[in-house]
Formats: sequence, structure tokens, C-alpha cells
Amino acid sequence: MAEPDRPVPHRPGAVSLFFVAKAGVFALGFWIWLLVLAVQGDPAEGLHLIAATGAVCTTLVGVVLGARMALQRNAAARHAELKRLLVDISWNAFAAAGNSDQPAKVVPFPSPPQEGERSTNRGPGERVSVFDRGDRNRGERRR
Repeated sequence: MAEPDRPVPHRPGAVSLFFVAKAGVFALGFWIWLLVLAVQGDPAEGLHLIAATGAVCTTLVGVVLGARMALQRNAAARHAELKRLLVDISWNAFAAAGNSDQPAKVVPFPSPPQEGERSTNRGPGERVSVFDRGDRNRGERRR
């Protein structure tokens, strides 16, 4: 059976990609500017410091934004896979419940015991269901 067409999961990154590209363009511009100033052979001045600072800062910003974008895309892919897995599990459980006529294929959900089957002998620390508590204490409260 062919895999049904599923919607493409949300992939963040259009805005992040814009800022990564923008940081890359600015970094390239600062590096070119620093290279031009270095090739001219002038002594290091304030322009060299500004170009070097801009080149390093924009390069680091581009790397950090690129890593963040990669992490977001990875998290979105994992989230989509987890959602797909949960849907598959719930669908398989639903489909298996319909085939409950065949023994040993389905583990039935626990069902509350019938009225005659309720046990009143409880050990210390055992929980009492709301239904048991309500039937036993109904009409016994006096003020």
C-alpha cells in the first residue's frame, strides 16, 4: 500500500535565512573593506579598527544565527515526526480495537468492575474510587 500524501510539516527559517544572508553580506562587505585598507599599506588607524570590528562581529552574528536556524529546522522535523508517530499509534490502537474478536491481538482497556464485583476490603494506603466513596457515604452525613 502506498504511503498517503501527508502535509509538509512547518519548516521555520524564511525570516532566519534572511537575517543569516544579511549578516553574511555585511560580513563580506566588512572583510572586503578591511582587505582594501590592509592592501593600501597605510598605518593602522580608526578605520582599520572599525572594519576589523565590523568584520568579526557580523561574522559571529551570522554563525550564531545560522546555528539557531539549523536548530529550529531540526526541532521542527523532530516535532513533525513525533506528531506523525502519535497519530500512527492512536490510529493503530483504534483499528486494533475494532478487531477485538480475535484473542491475543488487543490488550483491552481496563473497565470498571460491575456492581457485584466491587471489593470493600482494601488494604491500608489503597486508593478509594470516587464512585465507591459516594455510594458508601451517601445519606450518612449528619450535621
